[in-house]
Amino acid sequence: MLKPLALQANDGHRVPQLSIFIIARDEADRIGRTIEAVRGLSDDIVLVDSGSTDGTQAVAERLGARVLFNPWPGYGQQKRFAEEQCRHDWLLNIDADEVVPSDLAAEIAVLFAGTGPAADAYEIRIAEIFPGEPAPHRFAYALAPVRLYRKDKGRYSPSPVHDRVDLVPGARVARLKGTVHHYSVRSLGEQMSKLNSYSDAQADDLDRRRQSLSVFRLAVEFPANFIKAYIGRRHALRGVYGFMTAMNYAFYRYLRVAKHWERRLQRRSADTSGQARSQTGERIDG
Repeated sequence: MLKPLALQANDGHRVPQLSIFIIARDEADRIGRTIEAVRGLSDDIVLVDSGSTDGTQAVAERLGARVLFNPWPGYGQQKRFAEEQCRHDWLLNIDADEVVPSDLAAEIAVLFAGTGPAADAYEIRIAEIFPGEPAPHRFAYALAPVRLYRKDKGRYSPSPVHDRVDLVPGARVARLKGTVHHYSVRSLGEQMSKLNSYSDAQADDLDRRRQSLSVFRLAVEFPANFIKAYIGRRHALRGVYGFMTAMNYAFYRYLRVAKHWERRLQRRSADTSGQARSQTGERIDG
């Protein structure tokens, strides 16, 4: 196992450099392997739980994580809360359904050896693994967000739906070679439930920002996003599961637009009803 990252201070005491934080809810079946994979990288693993009822907290505590409770405020806000609980200057964020493989853990350990990281933040490739796949598919679609960064050089955006690190101007960014394994799908039904909830959050965010999507998107959102996932994200190369996942993704993207328009129609109906009641009252008063 990798030893926790540290520099030796003049007095001989260890000075850890890296905190790792995770947000979770009802992840008892997955959180163990997530924490196990990074235990050797840090003496400060923080798990922020938003109300698990399946024993997630106990699993995390048994593996040495500090477990804290915070009611769910949204993705960005929850990760900001987690950042604030970390003890060290460098932060690594991983999600509860992600695993840092041994080659990436070793790369991070080497990065902190000697004089330490040369950049202020590091992008890390994250590749999705479908059920039945032992490792990321050769042509798996992957994102490469900033996940390893100095606390004084970046913070998670407070957006409730977009969890991205906003860096200060001039921050130096590099990319690691390794890939995080993302086990995002327990089942198609669980995936659809998650996407349904996420579409609610996105509709809320559109309302909050007073954005308006064209009604035309109701017709094109599903086919356009199916093509995006099936062809653009190469799900076509991943068999039947790739096709089914592309369908789920397309329906989720359509659903957020449909919910947005449903809310607009409901507001219009309420405004019309209110005006009608007001005019009726005026006639009676007159």
